[in-house]
Amino acid sequence: MTAGTPAPAASGTDAPQDGPPLPWRLRPGVAVTPLRNGLHLRGRRGSVTLEGSSALPRLWQLLEEPLRTGRLTGPLRQAEPGTALREATDTVVGRLLEHDLLVAEPAGPAADWLAATAERPPAAAAALAATRVEVVSGAPAAPLGAAAPPPAPGGLAGAAGRALRRGGAAVAYTADPALPDGPVLLRAAVGDGPPRAVAAGVHGGLGFVTAPGSPEQAAADARALSARLAAGDGAPAAGPLPASFVPLLAAAAAQRLLCAAGGLPDPADEGDDHRLLPGLPAVLVAGARPPRAEYRSWLGPDRLDPDRRTPLEPAGSLAEALERVAALGAEHIGAGPAPTPGALRQLPVPLASCGLPAGAVRTPRSETVIAGAPRLDLARLEAFCGAAERGLAGADPTVRYAVGANPGHAWGRALRRAAGPGAPGPVSGPLPEAVWRGHPQARHWWTTLTGRLGVRVRMEVIRLDRDREAYRAVVLADTGRPDAGRVPDPAAEPGAGLGWAVEATPGDAAAFAALTATAAVSAARQGATLTDPCAPGGSAAPSAAVGARPAPWEDDRWTTGWLTGVAAREAALRGTLRTLTGLHDLDTLPAAPEAREFAALLRAFGFTVLAVGGDRR
Repeated sequence: MTAGTPAPAASGTDAPQDGPPLPWRLRPGVAVTPLRNGLHLRGRRGSVTLEGSSALPRLWQLLEEPLRTGRLTGPLRQAEPGTALREATDTVVGRLLEHDLLVAEPAGPAADWLAATAERPPAAAAALAATRVEVVSGAPAAPLGAAAPPPAPGGLAGAAGRALRRGGAAVAYTADPALPDGPVLLRAAVGDGPPRAVAAGVHGGLGFVTAPGSPEQAAADARALSARLAAGDGAPAAGPLPASFVPLLAAAAAQRLLCAAGGLPDPADEGDDHRLLPGLPAVLVAGARPPRAEYRSWLGPDRLDPDRRTPLEPAGSLAEALERVAALGAEHIGAGPAPTPGALRQLPVPLASCGLPAGAVRTPRSETVIAGAPRLDLARLEAFCGAAERGLAGADPTVRYAVGANPGHAWGRALRRAAGPGAPGPVSGPLPEAVWRGHPQARHWWTTLTGRLGVRVRMEVIRLDRDREAYRAVVLADTGRPDAGRVPDPAAEPGAGLGWAVEATPGDAAAFAALTATAAVSAARQGATLTDPCAPGGSAAPSAAVGARPAPWEDDRWTTGWLTGVAAREAALRGTLRTLTGLHDLDTLPAAPEAREFAALLRAFGFTVLAVGGDRR
């Protein structure tokens, strides 16, 4: 163990053994695990591993009780300055201070929860002593602010009041007719500052606790969450709730409010949950059977507080985009289903499906969106974006929307569609097969489609611009066979133009077109329909390439190497397609109110939503 900064507590070495305690003590709740040559300590505010000597576990046996009670005088008096024991003791105490595992507070049951969490427990205790909390419940017949009748002992309001009083807050009960029946609002007046509030509610076998905010924001979140849970299909209560469920939920709400009032970290910010998105509020969702609770990033339709109106920056990588996709599709409270492979077979091509968001106009053929891609993570992103685009279009098919993880992704999707089949004619006829057949990915997917799957098709690759690199590949029914007049059965093989792509090289275009057609065949043979015949194009390649470090041998034969090359060509391709299509962004919002709300939510999570149009040249 290397020497560290001496602990400030060392100044008390001359005090008698039975004198006043040293100011530092171990934070309550710190757990210790002895190691072969060290110790591992972990608490709510930090953790540290001390290694380097087999004597450390024995030293801790001498220090633990004095550190937990704040009476380190005795051990320090026994360890003379300059000795190895004193140096080791000072180093241990210094490391604990560095990692915020010590607190300058006396021991006592009432102060332990503050000492375990607060950076400055005295300031937090003073703030809580000055806090007055109202437990507000909906009462349609009562005037606003009227005193509420005593809450039922087993109800949410009564349990919240008891938890608040145990935390040291003064509690009153009031009624508010604007609050829906069921949820309760915990509203705290903190000195001269603005009031803070959280809301909690139970629906069926689920409960929620909102993020701290203004009373108006917490009430709006409670209304939205109650409606979301009521409209969902999850967790109806099977019989009475467990006796512990409501008190635990109420205690969680009380803890969030008291932490906000006392300047303590919000419980949702503790731990290391990568599913929570930095910069967005988190709601606690609890289930009664089986008992579980977890925080999830969530934004309601009414974003009143300033911190709820600051959108996230666009996702910088594919992994970050998928974290946001997962948050938007969170179980029970999400705006729509999350993309998943489900029961779809993943060979010979990865497939993912995604249901339409809440409020979308549905038809028998548009309940789900299915997408294929070179990898499952890309397929999940494409399925989500496709479902979002259908949900935004709603009943107005005249406006096309493009959704992407960032502006480049959204424009890549929009520009490829504008340059797809039906766009103005090419500058020349189809290119010879040898031009694209040598591309390793094109050869792989073409062989898979025509050989392994036995589909009778042909490929046409054309150049879209005489001076710049842009190519369109289309998989067509093979009309040169004896059964040339037969129309292919879409349930068994792709029809004309079902698979196509627009890319910066003939090989890339042919590879993505063949991959799409392969995905269409694989989906059709499982009783599903590939939704977008251009879904796995290279528009998402720049996001997939972020952080990727292909090995020297990973060329176009490897998916990572291929996508890295596609990403390098993407910006130039988008510039060429802008010139060819004249595509521009329209100042248009979805017609349906639900779709407008969903578009605003997508933008708040950092996604790009484009309504596009233009005159093709």
